[in-house]
Amino acid sequence: MTPRSADPGPYDALLLYSFGGPNKPEDVVPFLRNVTAGKGIPDARLEEVGEHYYGFGGKSPINEQNLALKAALEAELARRGIEIPVVWGNRNWEPYTADAVDELERLGAERAVALVTSAYSSYSGCRQYREDLAVTLERRGQLDHTGSTGVQFDKIRSYFNHPGFVQANVDAVLDAYAALEAQGGAPAEAKLVFVTHSIPDTMEAASRISGATYAQQHLDVAGVIAGRVAEQRGHAVEWELAYCSRSGPPTQPWLEPDVNDLLTERAAEGLRDVVMSPIGFVSDHMEVAYDLDTEAMATATELGMNAVRAGTVGTREPFVAGLVDLLLERAALARGEDVEEATVGDLPAFRSVCEVDCCLRRDGEPSGVPALCSRDVSR
Repeated sequence: MTPRSADPGPYDALLLYSFGGPNKPEDVVPFLRNVTAGKGIPDARLEEVGEHYYGFGGKSPINEQNLALKAALEAELARRGIEIPVVWGNRNWEPYTADAVDELERLGAERAVALVTSAYSSYSGCRQYREDLAVTLERRGQLDHTGSTGVQFDKIRSYFNHPGFVQANVDAVLDAYAALEAQGGAPAEAKLVFVTHSIPDTMEAASRISGATYAQQHLDVAGVIAGRVAEQRGHAVEWELAYCSRSGPPTQPWLEPDVNDLLTERAAEGLRDVVMSPIGFVSDHMEVAYDLDTEAMATATELGMNAVRAGTVGTREPFVAGLVDLLLERAALARGEDVEEATVGDLPAFRSVCEVDCCLRRDGEPSGVPALCSRDVSR
């Protein structure tokens, strides 16, 4: 449901908050140092990990894609006559979180709302962003037990089951089925494989405090997307959820199956046509460009499969319009209004004010790091 009011108040700025990525080869190792801070990983190992980036000229696609999303949001806000600046910041590369806070202060912002470029709730997709924001403010002497003493921050809820995100994915999958048919595949016999970033089993268990675990969130929205695709194409759609981009020691359990393992197993069973939908990602950044477009597509080719990768939601109109709807929804909630939070699927809307122990890295183990946008500045 589109909010009836186009008033973004009490917010006077929107923070587009993302992961970040290197812009040139010289950035790769420093960027990876930021990503792995505190883990004691030597630079020699980071150089090896960085080969994914060096293969793309040392530049991640994510920065240009975030700039494109920022521009699309600004255009949609202007189209609706909503006056609110959009400021971009990243956890791991320029412009850093501190740079974004500097820009918000320069603009005179008093209360900003954060839009994280992760649709799902987990430590990596929610709490870690809230922790980084709190730590940035703490280093500036702008944090106490009540929250920020400078610019105030709220966040937009996890939006995996918002109609705009879902419809944009449906449209992308339908385009992929059309492409599969155009290259001689058999769409009615194809398997739809939804793909997302794997996380450790311990993080998956801790994510349940949100109301549904990270994996359950994906399964719920995947079923909705597959159902809509089947309805519009006029044939049954068989689907599965797979994972990519696992890291860490081999002894640490992560969510499975890996997309390459799944393709191998299904090819052995006779599957020849597949559509991969990266529903865990909002843009075609490195996990998509390398893990899917390079590795998974190579696996499919070796197995003799007809494979097409659906696009991410990117700057598709339903997604961008949905994000603006979410901004207005959050603003109405902040004003104390009764709001019908728009969702699809079986899960309710997730909280915009997180529980104190929401999305810990490990179940029941507080990180000792403050986190904003929760019922208190928890540690």
